[in-house]
Formats: sequence, C-alpha cells, structure tokens
Amino acid sequence: MKIGIDALAFDVAKLHLPIANLAQKRIIDPEKLEKGLGLLKMTFPDVHQDAVVFAANALTGLVENHAIDLRNTDRIYVGTESGIDNSKPIASFVSALMEQKFGEDLLRQCDVVDFTFACIGGVDALQNCLDFIRLHPEKQAIVIATDIAKYDLGSGGEYTQGAGAIAMLVKANPRIIAFDSVWATDTKGLFDFFKPYRNLSKTEITGKDQNPEWHGQLEQHIEIHKDQPVFDGQYSNQCYMDRTRGAYFGFKKQMDVDGPLYDSWENIIMHLPYSFQGRRMLSEIFVLDSDGKTDASDLKAVAKSEGYQSFVSKKLVPAEKASSLVGNLYTGSIFMALLSTLAVHLEKNTKIEGTTFGFLAYGSGSKSKVFQGEIQPRWKQSLQSVKLFETLAGSHEMDFETYESLHRKERTQSVRTPKHEWMIERIETEIPTLIGARYYKWID
Repeated sequence: MKIGIDALAFDVAKLHLPIANLAQKRIIDPEKLEKGLGLLKMTFPDVHQDAVVFAANALTGLVENHAIDLRNTDRIYVGTESGIDNSKPIASFVSALMEQKFGEDLLRQCDVVDFTFACIGGVDALQNCLDFIRLHPEKQAIVIATDIAKYDLGSGGEYTQGAGAIAMLVKANPRIIAFDSVWATDTKGLFDFFKPYRNLSKTEITGKDQNPEWHGQLEQHIEIHKDQPVFDGQYSNQCYMDRTRGAYFGFKKQMDVDGPLYDSWENIIMHLPYSFQGRRMLSEIFVLDSDGKTDASDLKAVAKSEGYQSFVSKKLVPAEKASSLVGNLYTGSIFMALLSTLAVHLEKNTKIEGTTFGFLAYGSGSKSKVFQGEIQPRWKQSLQSVKLFETLAGSHEMDFETYESLHRKERTQSVRTPKHEWMIERIETEIPTLIGARYYKWID
C-alpha cells in the first residue's frame, strides 16, 4: 500500500524586497548574495498577516482547489516555530477558521496539534501523519508548515528572511509522491539557533515611574518573546552538515545500498534557508559516498569540480528556483523545495513518474531526517492548480523604508489591501478574560 502526498497548496507573503536593494542599504556586494547565495527576493509579511493567516490561506486553497471534504479529515498537524501562543496551537486557530468558512462543526472529530523543532517540525508532522495513514488507510490527514523567518535588522541572517506556508493532503494511493517507510534520524541537543525568552526588569519596562496602575501586577523580572533568533551562522552550518551526514549514511545503511545513494535519486529535496545552502552543504557527502575519504582542504576544490557542478545542476537546481524568489520559510522550506522541483518538471513536461526523490531535512537544535519517495503517475494532474511561479511573479515590490517600518512593527495599515485571503481582524485588549485573543476574518 502506498502512502504519501496527494495534493499541495501554498501561500507566501505577497510583499518582497529585492535583495539588490537590501545589499545596497547594508553596504554588501549584491553579487555575494545573488550569485554567492542564490538570493533574488526576500518576502515579508504585511500588517494583516501572521503564521495563522499563512496556514489558513494555504489550507483554504488546498480545500477549494481539490474539493476536499473536511468532514473526512482526521488530523490537521502543523509544523511551525512561529507560534503566537504558548498554549493554544496554530492548528487550533486554523481549524476554527475552516469551520468559520466551510461550515460549523466540520472538524469536531479532527485531531489538531503543532510540532515544534525549528525547521524540521513540518517533516515531523508529516512522518507522524504518514504512520497514522498506514494504520488507517481509509482516513486522510492534512499537514501544514507555516512560518515567518525574521532576523534583526542589519544582522547576518536578515537577507534570508521569508514568510509563508505549505499545506499537504496525506492519504493512501496519493497522486503526487509515495514515501518509503524507512527513515533515518540524527539528533544532538545543541545551541546553533534558538529563540529563548529574554528577561527585562520592572524598572527597564516602567522607567522611573514606580507606581503605574499595572506595576504591581508585574514580576520582578519579565520574560518576553522576540521573533528574532539567537544564532551562530557558521556553527549552525556545521551542525547542519554533521546531522545531515549522520542521517544520510544511517539511511544508506538501513537501505543496504551499494555505491553512492544519491545516484538513485532523481532530485534531492533539502531544507534551504537560502537557495544555495544545499549545494554548499553536500560536497562532503558527495565525496564520502563516492570514494569514502575526504578532508576539509579538499571540499572547496570538490565544489568547483565538473563532476560536482553536474551533480548540482541535475539534482539540486530545480529545488532552488522558488527559494531564490521567496526566502526562508523555516518549516515550509523543504516543502517549497519539493513544490519548486515539481513545478520545474511540470514546465519542462519532464517524465519523472516512477523516479525517486531523496529528502534531507534539518532543524536547528539539532536534528536531521533522511527519507525518500517515489513520484506517482498522476502527479501532473494534482499540480495543475498550484501555479507556483505565476503566483510568485505577481508579488508586490516594496521600497526599503516600507520594509523597515514593517519590520519594526510601526505600521498600522496594510501595504496592500487584502483580497481573497484571511486577515487579522483584531486582537482583544479590553475584555480581561480574552486579552490577547486573536480574531480573523475572510476577505473575498
């Protein structure tokens, strides 16, 4: 019995800043970002958008484009590191919005939950749902990966920002891709990238005024959340390489493969925090799996070699195209890479039915998972409604001043008027038992 992804839909921020504009303002050589990292555009959320909005938009598109009956959905599992509440999961918000649009109580019997492990949370949600469908092949599940990748202004991660979501229907006899049951994992608890609570004292918040009306309700030190992570770019890259290498060779051992495992993969789908991350990370595995030996001094030469460049062109480039135009989607990045690869093959009318895609997932903290899937005969039929690159071409270019005002959360009005999408309607500020509650509405 085959289990996998039957349908895909996506939503990304409809505002973007050209990377060349950011490079100019930050006094960075544009070629370093464009030709060195493969970055062309950086998407960023508008005032009316958050991770719930992106998830709900993606799922609404999935339901409408594929005539999905939500009453037959047993799970909506969300991978994210952009949660808006320490208790209530994004999946709970999304299920309520689906009932708001498609019918009350449609999802009363549906299990909803969030998975958090940096950028691999969506893959964790997918694996869990695949296992569920193997046990219950008559049922269907939905996986959503939704995130906003935001970094401090002027930081080393700023140019990799992005925002959006991917929604996937998981079921038996899928139209797009069926996954093997063999998965390999490599895990180690590290601090390469994380989002800790920061502490501020009462006096830092209130200043010299020690008697505001609400002062007595505050603890001596207040924990605050900040969207931007604490990270070490070089160390994170090393963790990415170490975990991926461990999972890759663990998977090869389980599959009992002779010769390079990657030779059996038509394309390689990876987590791409920036477009060229995959090609920068795989040179070591490329050598190790071909001759069994390497050292760091050889890797730059390997990366420039004709053999490796051919490998990159055939196996990796299709996944990079969308990443260049969108930026990092955290949990959604690896699924956007899959969607990009499929869209490229669809444009070229490539015959990929029956071929195998290899997946190398990574999440900081840190964990990698390696798995593979076979492209199914009806994949083109399922992809017809997606129109990935046509949608990305319609993104609205914003100027640098608009970008910075959005980043600092200074704007109160959206840059573009919402249309045929979800939006934040309001956040409760007055009713004591509902302070902070977020309400959303659909805009036709």
